[in-house]
Amino acid sequence: MAVLALSLPRRAPSVIPGFGPTLGFTLAYLSLIVLLPLAALVIKAAGTTLEQWTAILSDPRVLSALGLSFGGALAAALINAVFGLLVAWVLVRYPFPGRRLVDAAIDLPFALPTAVAGIALTALYAPNGWLGRLLEPLGVKVAFTPLGVVVAMVFIGLPFVVRTVEPVLHDVDLELEEAAASLGADRLQTFLRVILPAVLPSLLTGFSLALARAVGEYGSVIFIAGNLPGVSEIAPLLIVTKLEQYDYVGATAIATVMLAISFTLLLAVNLLQKWRRAQMGG
Repeated sequence: MAVLALSLPRRAPSVIPGFGPTLGFTLAYLSLIVLLPLAALVIKAAGTTLEQWTAILSDPRVLSALGLSFGGALAAALINAVFGLLVAWVLVRYPFPGRRLVDAAIDLPFALPTAVAGIALTALYAPNGWLGRLLEPLGVKVAFTPLGVVVAMVFIGLPFVVRTVEPVLHDVDLELEEAAASLGADRLQTFLRVILPAVLPSLLTGFSLALARAVGEYGSVIFIAGNLPGVSEIAPLLIVTKLEQYDYVGATAIATVMLAISFTLLLAVNLLQKWRRAQMGG
């Protein structure tokens, strides 16, 4: 028995104490909070007949709401990717008076209740608002239009891009830019070949976070959207409307479609990030 005990390989001690119990707790917590609700949604949708699916998804009102939610979220995420990178660059690279105040203001959409944000944006861009009265003579109407939906989505998504890109820009050594300049690269070439490859993975992460937040946004959008069916109605509001009408089948079908499209978009972004990391590693 002693010889047998000596011949058995000893298990190396875990770096993390209690790895087994903590892993079990993590999986159980994740299942209760995320997986079970999503599974319940899918199971509920599985009971819907093909005729019901066809009737729901062919409804012009549903198609318009889905198109506005995902189209507006994609447009807002792209806008935030460009201007969020610019804001992060300014905050990291240039000291200026009031920099800390601007940096703190970036996090306002995190702390501000979405209803307050929606009311503030509506008051600002309404035809009699501070900016709305200036834009109306130019033929630009923001409040109660799809453009207002995009503006609200940009507002709530900007911090995700800025806060994911900012730490990476801190780590980009200025000597790399100086070396590129000494080799004859202009500012555009330095940005495209030195800075952008370094921040692109984090920029894609911020883009995906802003996209996911904008797709599911409700409170700040419904006030400025106007909620006109077929014009400025978003999919989350349509789900709430169907629930209030006791149309649980319709609400479940729309929610399942949103879940599938959101998962596909996030999967595509993650695959793009993985491919980019592989390219950089190569």
